[in-house]
Amino acid sequence: MHNDYRIVFMLFLASLGSLWGQEKEKDIGTETVTVTKAYSPTISDAFKLKSIPDINDSIVLQKKKIEYSIFSVPVASTFAPEKGKASAVKKTPPPELFNSYASAGGGNPANLMAKFYTSRAIDRESGYTVGLEHYSSRGDIAGVPLDNIFSNSRLDGGYAFRDSDFVWGADAAFQHQMYNWYGLPTGVYDEATINTIEERQNYFMGEIGAHLTIEDAYFTGAEVKFRRFGDAVNSGENRVIFKPSFLFPVGEENFGIKLRVDFVNGNFKNAPLNFPTNDAGLKYSNLQLGVNPNLSMLRDDLSLNLGVNLVYGVDLESNESNFYIYPAVNASYRLLDELAIAYAGIEGALEQNSYYGFVADNPYVSPTLTIAPTDKKYDGYLGLRGQLLPNLSYNLKASYASENRRPLFKLNPQNSFRNDEKGYYYGNSFEVFYDDIKTLGFFGELNIDVNRNFTLGINAEVFDYITETDNPAWNLPKISGSLFMDYQIDEKWYMGANLFYVGEREDVATVATISGIPSEFPAALITLESYFDANAHLGYRLSNQLSVFLKAANIANNNYQKWANFPVQGLQILGGATYKFDL
Repeated sequence: MHNDYRIVFMLFLASLGSLWGQEKEKDIGTETVTVTKAYSPTISDAFKLKSIPDINDSIVLQKKKIEYSIFSVPVASTFAPEKGKASAVKKTPPPELFNSYASAGGGNPANLMAKFYTSRAIDRESGYTVGLEHYSSRGDIAGVPLDNIFSNSRLDGGYAFRDSDFVWGADAAFQHQMYNWYGLPTGVYDEATINTIEERQNYFMGEIGAHLTIEDAYFTGAEVKFRRFGDAVNSGENRVIFKPSFLFPVGEENFGIKLRVDFVNGNFKNAPLNFPTNDAGLKYSNLQLGVNPNLSMLRDDLSLNLGVNLVYGVDLESNESNFYIYPAVNASYRLLDELAIAYAGIEGALEQNSYYGFVADNPYVSPTLTIAPTDKKYDGYLGLRGQLLPNLSYNLKASYASENRRPLFKLNPQNSFRNDEKGYYYGNSFEVFYDDIKTLGFFGELNIDVNRNFTLGINAEVFDYITETDNPAWNLPKISGSLFMDYQIDEKWYMGANLFYVGEREDVATVATISGIPSEFPAALITLESYFDANAHLGYRLSNQLSVFLKAANIANNNYQKWANFPVQGLQILGGATYKFDL
């Protein structure tokens, strides 16, 4: 306790000394301090433990050792593992294909049809095809006094050989047609005269040809064909066509050359029906030598073909020749992908006419025709096509053409001065009348694929004609249209239909005079009414090989006149079956 008092007393004295010192050193004055080195502080390392301290604590808990044991109880199991199998994808079996088929049918009025086709391989490189087709009718048209039956039969055969670099083949065809000049003018001839008319006409055709196609060569191929055509009154025609072609690459473009040799000659035993007598027949012989050079260019959206058609034409009967130059230019441009594709072109040609071609267009022509080529000076067109929807496509086109010597079918005059072997001089046959015509045309088309099983299409054409003779464009309609439909109802049933509309046409009925000058013949203008023809078919597949069908023609039962004085058959129903097989 005394020590504590002593310490307190000493602290008290020290504090008094301090106060006294401050009072004596109150005026300390001033001094100048000069720094000769900048201050540069450093940081020394922190103190580090040199060793880990030992823990010596008597209360540290010790871990208790734990022992584990499993109490196992056996359990009975019936599980037996098996290997897994991947599920098989169900595939639709491919349709069974056959190399041959035969079809036959019959109906009213006494109509018969038959078809046969086969395509067989001889080995891996070659094969042949054979086709036979027949259609005939022995029915009578109401109100027609002459026989109006017809028949059309054709046999085709071909052989082809394919190699890695070329394909060549040969083909042949034979055809027989039988028609009658039954279109007598109404109320002109009595029954006795009608009973003396021999109205039957038969046509015979045979042709052979060959073709060659070569890959990756300047000479790309050629075609050659010879055809013989004749009738029951000793008319005959020969035609030879030879068409080689070449192709040369020019940078990124292709330069092609197409050659054409076209020769037709023939004779008619009978003179034209404008003549009052049948003293001399007709002969014709026309040769064409053509060269068509063209340059094809293809860009991203543009396709362009620049060419010219050079033709040297010779009339060997009259020893006259002419050189023709025609344009051959066409192009297409993709405006909006597949939505709109614009196309245009201007083309011309010297078209070779023939007796065979005229009969194919109108089997009621007389064997007294004048055969001459058509000078198609140009045919310019501008159009737009594309797809509005994935299943809706369209095509619109406007055209303007100029043609010299365009053939038109016109009624032959009634010629009471003639007494030919066949009865085609009673105003019941057609001649070919040549006129210079300028044609303005408009065309529109829509195609709809509703789904895979249903398709529908419709088109229409409108024309305006200007003729050099100021006559109507004989038997040419100013408007026409068609509609077609195909529907696969289910796996077994299918059906289809097509409808045709043809507008009014004009013809002229004349009576021959002894002068033989057509401009002096009495004439009466004939207007053929427009007609509408509807046809349909329905079929059922009994199996993969056998199916049956039913066809209806001229459903409206309208005996319209396709040609003047030639009414057609009314409603026709035909049923039959088709069988597919391997031969």
